Amino acid sequence: MRPAAALARPGQRTLGFLNLHTGERFDGPYWADGAYLPESLSAVRNVLRDFRTGERHDIDPTLLDLLTVLRLRLETAEPFQVISGYRSPQTNAMLAETSRGVASHSFHMVGKAIDIRVPGRSLDHLRNAALELRQGGVGYYPASDFVHVDVGPVRRW
Repeated sequence: MRPAAALARPGQRTLGFLNLHTGERFDGPYWADGAYLPESLSAVRNVLRDFRTGERHDIDPTLLDLLTVLRLRLETAEPFQVISGYRSPQTNAMLAETSRGVASHSFHMVGKAIDIRVPGRSLDHLRNAALELRQGGVGYYPASDFVHVDVGPVRRW
């Protein structure tokens, strides 16, 4: 299904998240009747917060829409297992000092990126499905067991 067609369908858009660091979950609609649901966006913001600092940041609804289409493409109702959602500038700087794979101006710091895996789907399948959408950046980290997805420019690494 093409991304625009998937999002044009009437009804609700639902997502599921399991934060692997906190054990917290969100599973439910985040959009209904043509509008984003403020209570759900707040709950997502909480689950995807920087687990190191507790800092919260708005998550770009475009990222949620991308994940909705990705979930449909993967043909799964499983929640996304979240390795990293929002990252505070402090956390991002610390990670950038210790890892080559962390951008100093990461989209994580503005709520436009997420590092995930999906139960029952291989990392290769997840990466390929995200690349096929051509909706943003896709990073593949098999040694760390996750795929990065963002709503920045289309690119891959």
